[in-house]
Amino acid sequence: MEILAIVVIILLFMVILLSVFAVMQIKMAGMQVKDFWSFIKANDTLDKLYVFAQKYEKLSPQEQVIFLEEAEKVFSAFDKVPDALWEEEYDKYMRILDKYKDIKIVRWELTNKNV
Repeated sequence: MEILAIVVIILLFMVILLSVFAVMQIKMAGMQVKDFWSFIKANDTLDKLYVFAQKYEKLSPQEQVIFLEEAEKVFSAFDKVPDALWEEEYDKYMRILDKYKDIKIVRWELTNKNV
């Protein structure tokens, strides 16, 4: 039983040590932990938006608004981290950015026609 307690204490100590090391690495990269966590979630959203953008060429006005809102969250999170951290996702990011721009232009044109 004593051995099990020692193993648990050692594992707990290692988890804490690794967590502190990860936070230090994030801070040394010039980021806040909150920004890094937002980037992790935004990266997942980027993947979903990428699949969505490829699957659907025509979006309803409601889908466009949702896409624009989610894309803006992704852009904001990606802006807060160094580019080197997400260079592997660059193509997906640019595809979402292009779709974002296209939707903005279409919505702008519709707004100007109604005026």
